Amino acid sequence: MTKLINDLEKILDYNFKDKNLLHKALTHKSFSNSVNNEKLEFLGDRVLGLIISKELIEKYPDEKEGIIDKKYANLVNKKTCAEIAKKINIKKFIYLGSSHKILERSADRILSDCLEAIVGSIYLDGGFKSSEKFILKFWASYIDNSIITLVDSKTKLQEYSLKKFKKLPKYIFFKKSGPQHKPLFKTEVEIPQSKKIIGIGTSKKNAQQNAAAKLIKILKI
Repeated sequence: MTKLINDLEKILDYNFKDKNLLHKALTHKSFSNSVNNEKLEFLGDRVLGLIISKELIEKYPDEKEGIIDKKYANLVNKKTCAEIAKKINIKKFIYLGSSHKILERSADRILSDCLEAIVGSIYLDGGFKSSEKFILKFWASYIDNSIITLVDSKTKLQEYSLKKFKKLPKYIFFKKSGPQHKPLFKTEVEIPQSKKIIGIGTSKKNAQQNAAAKLIKILKI
C-alpha cells in the first residue's frame, strides 16, 4: 500500500499528512461496504464546485451568469472528471471488489467519483488552499478552453447568415504562431455585406468561434 500511495502522491503533487485519507478516497464500495470513498466523493463534489465557481468568476468578470453557469457545468460534470482521472491513471490505484475488477460500462463513473473523493481527501488533509492548488492544476486546460460563449456565438452567426442571405459564414484560416506546446491560430470570418473579422484562439476551432463572437458584436445581432 505504501508504495502505491507514494507513487500517487507524486502524480497528484500533494503529500498527505494522513495517508489513510487517500487510501479511503481510493476505496470503492465494492471493496468495502463500511469504509469507502462515498462520503469523500460527496464532499469533493462540493469543494470542486466552489473552487471552479470562484475561478470562473475571477477569470470572466464581465461574463453573464448564464454563460458562467454553462462553463461551470462543462467543468464539473462526470465526463470531465473521468477524463482527468484517466490522465492521472487513477484506475491503477483504485481498490475494487471482485464484482468490479474489470472496469466496463461503469468505469467512467467509478473513476470520476474517485477523483472527487481525492479532492475531498485533500481538502480534509490540507484545507482549501491545497485543494484549490490541486484543482487549478489538473483542470487548467479545461478552464482555459472553456469557450461556451464563443460556441453559442458561432451558432448564432450561422443562423443569422442563413436566414438573411441563405449562405453560411465563410471562415478562412491564415496564420499559426507561438510555441509548439501553446500555439495561437488566426482565422477570418465574413458573411455577405460584412467586413472580414479576425479571430484568435488556441485551436482553429477556437479562432473561428472568437471571430464569430466579434462579428456578432459588430453587427449587433
